[in-house]
Amino acid sequence: MSETVRKTYKYKLKPTPEQEQRLETVLWCCRVLYNTALEQRITAWQRCHVSLSRYQQEAELKAMRAECPDYAAIHSHVLQEVLARLDKTYQAFFHKLQRGDKAGFPRFKGRDRFHSFTFKEFGNGAQLDNGCLVLSKIGRVAVRWSRPLEGTPKTVTLSKEADGWYVCISCAEVPVTPLAPTGQDTGIDLGLESFATLADGSQIANPRIFHVVEMNLKRAQRRVSRRKKGSNRRRKAVRLLAKKHLKVKRQRTDFHQKSALVLVQQYDTIYHEDLQTANMLKNHHLAKSITDAAWSGFLGILSFKAAYAGKTVVAVPPAYTSQACSGCGVIVSKGLSVRWHLCPACGTSLHRDHNAALNILRLGQSGLGQNPQALTWPAGASVA
Repeated sequence: MSETVRKTYKYKLKPTPEQEQRLETVLWCCRVLYNTALEQRITAWQRCHVSLSRYQQEAELKAMRAECPDYAAIHSHVLQEVLARLDKTYQAFFHKLQRGDKAGFPRFKGRDRFHSFTFKEFGNGAQLDNGCLVLSKIGRVAVRWSRPLEGTPKTVTLSKEADGWYVCISCAEVPVTPLAPTGQDTGIDLGLESFATLADGSQIANPRIFHVVEMNLKRAQRRVSRRKKGSNRRRKAVRLLAKKHLKVKRQRTDFHQKSALVLVQQYDTIYHEDLQTANMLKNHHLAKSITDAAWSGFLGILSFKAAYAGKTVVAVPPAYTSQACSGCGVIVSKGLSVRWHLCPACGTSLHRDHNAALNILRLGQSGLGQNPQALTWPAGASVA
């Protein structure tokens, strides 16, 4: 039996003005339902110390749909998924508290913080027919098919972005396409001076995408600040700013996709540090650059591409990978400003990132790493 993966495909929608208005209405109603359900949970606990479950709130949907025509015009699975999303947020909050981590209580969603709704069962409310997406009580929506759809569709999510509406179709049992083995392994050290340094000393340049366009984003943000709140000119300026941020996001994702593909094509096993970027962001001098590099997003893409190509990605403990000498193992303490590793014991002399990549490779080959679960990349653009 051939190996399969779960994969999400993302396509641009081309709705008519009437359909776009209907999609906006559904999104608005879902946001109101989310906020109402959250308020109901908070009130029930404050007044009666009762914790409402997702299923108790779902039982009230039938009466609500009978009283509110706007909700009666929305498929029941969409409304159930909104409550499931709220319940998932609650569960994540309590799990963080149990672990002793810093946790933020679920917050109410403003109009700019709720961008999608989901049909949780393909074929029930959302299906494909002759190249169009047929949505319950919305109609047949044209789709720009940028790549073929593979596997068995399971869920359909519609999301609104700065440049229009998109559909994400999550498919199960997508067959993998293994690449020919190369017999090569490598360790990669993620950094800021260069985005990644490999165990053979080669480097992937850091494009610093946000840094390049930062001044343009600042100008666009100032333009928004100067506009009168509630005016059409301010709404137009906000849309232009959102499109600029969206372009930066897509440029970064494109860079991650292409870099990950090159690594997967060249190596059978890739070792990397098990980075805790949330802790690294506490360094305010480097936080902007670390966020711009988006190491976690890159590692997620790399893990999925490796699983799709039949390759392996392994995370190793990050302790002392930069300080230990790759030649003899002696700890050579050095600050971040010291970019060259020179071992006084064995005389090893090389760039500190190259030294770290060699240590990562050694740790991975010694069996100290863990194989992370491959992620399903929600953008669906990892493989055409």
